[in-house]
Amino acid sequence: MLEIYDLTCEYKRNPIGLGARIPRIGWKLKGDSRGTRQTAYRLQVSPDADFAAAVWDSGRVESDRSVHVEPEGLELRPRTRYYYRVEAWNERGESSGWSTETAYWETGLFEPAEWEAEWIAAPAGLDPERPEAVPMLRKAFRIEGEVRSARVYATALGLYELELNGRRVGDHYFAPGWTSYDKRLQYQAYDVTDLLVSGDNVVGAWLGNGWYKGYLGWDGYNELYGDRTALLLQLHIGLINGHELVVKSDGSWQAATGPILLSELYHGETYDARLEREGWSSPSGASAGWSPVEVLERDYRILVPQENVPARKIEELRPIALLKTPEGDTVIDMGQNMVGWVRFTVRGEAGREVELRHAEVLDREGNFYLGNIRAAKQTIRYAKKSAEPETYEPRFTFQGFRYVRLTGFEEPIRLEDFAGIVVHSDMEATGSFECSDPLVNQLQHNILWGLKGNFLDVPTDCPQRDERLGWTGDAQVFARTAAYLVNSAPFFAKWLGDLKADQAPDGGVPYVVPHMLEKKPSKGDFPPPFNSAAWGDAATIVPWTVYLCYGDKRILETQYESMKAWVEFIRRQGDNEFLWDTGFHFADWLALDAKPGAYMGATDMHYVSTAYYAYSTDIVRKAASVLGKPDDEREYAALYEGIRRAFLEEYVTPSGRLAVPTQTAQVIGLYFGLLEGKAKEKAIAKLMQLLADSDFHLTTGFVGTPYLNHALSDNGQNEAAYRVLLQRDFPSWLYQVTKGATTIWEHWDGIREDGTFWSDAMNSFNHYAYGAIGDWLYRSVAGIDTDEEQAGYKKIVIRPRPGNGLSWAEGRLKTMYGTIVSRWSKSENGRMEANVTVPANTTAEIVLPGAASAAEVTESGIPLAEAEGIESVEGTESGVKFSAQAGKYSFVYSLR
Repeated sequence: MLEIYDLTCEYKRNPIGLGARIPRIGWKLKGDSRGTRQTAYRLQVSPDADFAAAVWDSGRVESDRSVHVEPEGLELRPRTRYYYRVEAWNERGESSGWSTETAYWETGLFEPAEWEAEWIAAPAGLDPERPEAVPMLRKAFRIEGEVRSARVYATALGLYELELNGRRVGDHYFAPGWTSYDKRLQYQAYDVTDLLVSGDNVVGAWLGNGWYKGYLGWDGYNELYGDRTALLLQLHIGLINGHELVVKSDGSWQAATGPILLSELYHGETYDARLEREGWSSPSGASAGWSPVEVLERDYRILVPQENVPARKIEELRPIALLKTPEGDTVIDMGQNMVGWVRFTVRGEAGREVELRHAEVLDREGNFYLGNIRAAKQTIRYAKKSAEPETYEPRFTFQGFRYVRLTGFEEPIRLEDFAGIVVHSDMEATGSFECSDPLVNQLQHNILWGLKGNFLDVPTDCPQRDERLGWTGDAQVFARTAAYLVNSAPFFAKWLGDLKADQAPDGGVPYVVPHMLEKKPSKGDFPPPFNSAAWGDAATIVPWTVYLCYGDKRILETQYESMKAWVEFIRRQGDNEFLWDTGFHFADWLALDAKPGAYMGATDMHYVSTAYYAYSTDIVRKAASVLGKPDDEREYAALYEGIRRAFLEEYVTPSGRLAVPTQTAQVIGLYFGLLEGKAKEKAIAKLMQLLADSDFHLTTGFVGTPYLNHALSDNGQNEAAYRVLLQRDFPSWLYQVTKGATTIWEHWDGIREDGTFWSDAMNSFNHYAYGAIGDWLYRSVAGIDTDEEQAGYKKIVIRPRPGNGLSWAEGRLKTMYGTIVSRWSKSENGRMEANVTVPANTTAEIVLPGAASAAEVTESGIPLAEAEGIESVEGTESGVKFSAQAGKYSFVYSLR
């Protein structure tokens, strides 16, 4: 039996408003036997669900391809739904029959000329008494006839939320997202068929400041992109009688202010329910007190359809405790450092005003601590309109917090009146990791919640203080971990579009993307906001990571010129094209071997920059190979070899030692493959010596930490990697866990042993970069990896590396082909059991660690050499290696 399931288009299920002219289709296969693989497929596309008149038919294609399949030659129309279905054949010639699930995509608006709407804004000085109030826009219209289908296409300068006939449109938050607004602005599409009625209708919009107009960055500046929020909206209504009605933003709309008196991403919201305009977005609502809008001139060419998955409400948390601090504050504890907001109910008399202030931690005395939030107010204020209980949640702000200080609430306070609403980009969860150590499991939990808190439309560094920026260094070191935890491909594709847009003409890459640092009036007070090694290398590392994890060749095609431009920028620096020994670099940021009071670690910045130069150059070489660019491949292979030779000459002494004697220097020299022979041996020995000197505690920062355990495990020091992981005192990952962390910290000693804090100036308790250890947990401990030659887990590598301190571990990863499982467990009598699942239409190379010979291994009770689906068995120094077809396997053997 062969079955097709989980059909996707551009990674999404039934997307609306898609911008791809050649959308990529994917599907998964199920079979009832080992070795299930696809040998052929047929893909059909039709404007109708019954496929009576297909507009594209691949015919039978002899191919095992089931991801990123392109219906080449299909001519798409804008604002059109296309249904698709797939039939596949397996290795036995059996057909799946046509896929039964309804699968479709809808195109959006392709060209600027397709926008009939005008940009509209509230008139200047609309409400002089409330200058920070959020404007509300509305338009009444009438539908003569019965609605067949209706779509809204909308975007804003700022943030927007739509209502139709008093009901919220869609479930997106913080739309249209944060992009490089001067060059790229996303619009969204919504199916609003069920919100319209025959007769009178009203469409309304709220406009928040967001990243466009609101405060952004740590210097207290706002209006970095513009000083007016505005709306662009087009509503297409198809009637059963065949006619179409278009309602669009234009000068006929009206504007007013309402109950939101202040709304800022950093500072929170102030809401006065007494100022609500009842029914303002409903036909029955009054339109008195409304003013005509102003029409603005803006460039339509920057508009792009939604690329990323939207931010949504993902889950709700309930408070675990109500606290009274020594200073007398009333505080609720959510039990988890989270990002989003609190939905709360206010009781008491009309006019009662309440305040919620948000913080990540309590100080060592148990008092509410705001020092590390810096200038961000993170405050919600609400005023009641009646004596009845009223429930509220904000629209255009988010907070990073675990603790909430309550002021003005009626006593006794009821915990059931509060819920934490977790908000982040709605990426599909794909990975899980568990092991025998509860502290490591909590670390994995913390890594995941670090992603949840910082992947809100852009990959931010932190979600609580007056920063929350898309730092490129943080993103690139965490990208591989993110790809285990969630399907991050659309998320990073959108962000890389902004990186490419903000890249300088000379190829330089900014520290943060979107590049708001260039817009600050005080930008001269900061180091030139471009071109730090490891930060700018996001231009090469992130697209290559997306390709590796999803087999996404298009991301390389889209970003290739950006990748090349970055390497060519480096190549032009200084007098030697093979060394990057000029400029400012963050280097091993926040490493523990830094000088007292310094942020930069002891590893020489130009050692770091040259090592990353080599790493990025090799990535471009590999990308050129994938894209079929042989001339580029040869050029960058030669450049890489030149850099590597220059690196060895500059940083390796005649005796073979690295001239930079830090943990990070040894780590990146080893992990980036820059060392060989005697130099490699001495780097391994030096790293082990440095670890022994620190009693196997790390001293690495942003650059060294992501690769430390990989460098150890890959170079015969796996037990040392486990020893570093399992340390429980400072500095270590588990030290944070023992201190009650529920997310990853910015500093190893964010909270010291005595309960004091590292610093108010820069001490985030939700900073995901050091969570990059998750990559090692999945790739080395669980042993799940992909073969670069068949990227995206078409060919899987299962190579767990057990170590002392763990008796079992399990990793699961939902890939484009299905779910991979790798579990191992050790018994006290020296027996090892390994359970592996290889999805249909893939193969795996499996290495069973510590197996003396194939003869000692059984699979489901059968000698390995006789097991179905097992091929090419051989012994290696590290264990028994073999190929496995799709299926579930259970191996048992004795450790040598």
